[in-house]
Formats: sequence, structure tokens, C-alpha cells
Amino acid sequence: MPVTVADAGAAAARRYVEFFAAEIRNLNTRAAYARAASDFFGWCERRGLALPAVQPVHVAAWVEGLGRTLSAPSVKQRLAAVRMLFDWLVVGQVVPHNPAAPVRGPKHSAVKGKTRMPTRDEAKALLAAIPTDGVVGLRDRALIGLLLYTFARVGAATVMRVGDYSPVSKRWWVRLHEKGGRHHEIPCHHTLAEWLDAYIEAAGIEGDRRGPLFRTAEGRSGRLTEAAMTQPDVYRMIGLRIPTEVGHRFRFDVGR
Repeated sequence: MPVTVADAGAAAARRYVEFFAAEIRNLNTRAAYARAASDFFGWCERRGLALPAVQPVHVAAWVEGLGRTLSAPSVKQRLAAVRMLFDWLVVGQVVPHNPAAPVRGPKHSAVKGKTRMPTRDEAKALLAAIPTDGVVGLRDRALIGLLLYTFARVGAATVMRVGDYSPVSKRWWVRLHEKGGRHHEIPCHHTLAEWLDAYIEAAGIEGDRRGPLFRTAEGRSGRLTEAAMTQPDVYRMIGLRIPTEVGHRFRFDVGR
């Protein structure tokens, strides 16, 4: 709980908690918005600003400072989080107006075509370089294979359960959990199915249908835990498995 919010009273503190508990359902979005709110109210606290005293000029100054160290999309996301939070506080009659509403974020133009997915031969070479003499290597091959064969978001892959890989008629399918609670079911390529089978058998998780499919490793022991991998876990793994000079050319959709 930021000091600036706590000092505004019990109603403000309750409304702040309700925003993240009731209004933001996606875990990744909740975490990102919480970081943005913590950063903004920490900025206010260092300047002695009470919650009711926050004005558009203060939000604009905070945004200006963010632009010195963060990319335009990151600044825009943080501004959107603070703007949405203040809307929630206004509706709850904690503050009279939204000081972030009139503040504009930095301009950003997304250029398409700068990155690409690997070709068939490049993908095969990347996957072949992963050692598969242990369960962690089998996991990493299966996970990267899933991203390549299904074009899944990293966020969709990390929330998969063992039961999301299942047979339908004579073929195996994967079920991806998309944003908004939607499911996307995709027939599994036979090579990906072989990799998933090898990983699940080595991990001994076939019977844990409700457990996470891709699990974290226990240090360097080579053993898996019962905890699901997070997006940062996947990014670190990809960074280790794919050489920098090769990996930076390819896109894995983070799906925030």
C-alpha cells in the first residue's frame, strides 16, 4: 500500500485494494499496473504530495521523467494504469477528479516487419542445439517447439495445464488460454506431440492433469518443481538456449 494512498484514509486504501482485486483480473496486467501505481505514488511521496493535491501537471512531470529511461510503449502503459486507477478512485468518491485524464503519453509508431520468425531450417537448428538428456532440456525443447509450431503467446503457454494437451479422435490437440478467458484449440503437429510426450513422460506429470504443464526447475539439480514457469522464466530460458546473435532476429510474442 503506497504511503500517499494510506495517508488519504481508510476509504482510499480500501478502494485502492479493490481496484487490483476486483477490477483487474489478468495477473500479468495486475502486476504491471501495480508497479506503475507504486512508481507514481512513490514519486508523489518524495515530493510531499497528498492524494487530493495531485494535479495534471504532476502526472505530466512524472511521465516526462519516465521518458528518460523507458520506451514510449512502457511509458504509455504506466500512464494508462494510473489513469484507470484514478478513474476508479473518482467513481468511489475518493478524489474529485482524474488528474491523469488530460495528460497525453509519448507518441509511438509501431513499425511492422522489423522482426521475423525463424525459417524451418533455422528453427530445426535452434531446437537441435538443446540438450535432451535431462528433463529440463526436454521441457525447454517442448516449450520452444510449442511457441514455434502454434505461434502461441508466452503468456498463453505459461498458464497451460497438463490436461490442455489431450487427444481428440486420432490426433492430439493443445488448448491455449487467451485473454478474456477465451480458449484456442489447435491440432498438434506430430513432431511437437513427440516432444511433449517425451517431456511429460520424463517429468512424470501425466497423471497431474490440473497441474502446470511447464514447470520451473529446482536450481541446478535437474529436477522440476510443482510451480508453473512465469513469463520472465521463459525469457531467461530462451536467452540461454538461443544464441544472442541468432535469437535477437526472431520474435516470440510476449502477449502482455
